[in-house]
Amino acid sequence: MAKRGFPRGMGGMGGNMSNLMKQAQKMQQDMAKAQEELASKTVEATVGGGAVRVVATGEKEIREIHISKEAVDPDDIEMLEDMILTAVNEAMRQADEMAKNMMGGLTGGLGNIPGLF
Repeated sequence: MAKRGFPRGMGGMGGNMSNLMKQAQKMQQDMAKAQEELASKTVEATVGGGAVRVVATGEKEIREIHISKEAVDPDDIEMLEDMILTAVNEAMRQADEMAKNMMGGLTGGLGNIPGLF
């Protein structure tokens, strides 16, 4: 009489599934810890020789914008706007790079999935 269930040779699959679940749980815990670290770490971008400085977290939250008095020219507001925009974009690029570096070690090849981070 044949046994019901998995054919011979597949009985060890349950152990592999258990290990896979443990690995997934550990990865999830490690990712949560890395995300907490990203929230506390900052990047800084400066433009115009320090005329504008932007500080952002690894979660892309702008924490500070500093504008030197010398950067404020009422006759050239467009230049100041450009410097702020450039500094913010650079801070966001640095935050992305920091997150990619921190999470990349945890996710292996999964970090290349669009929208994952």
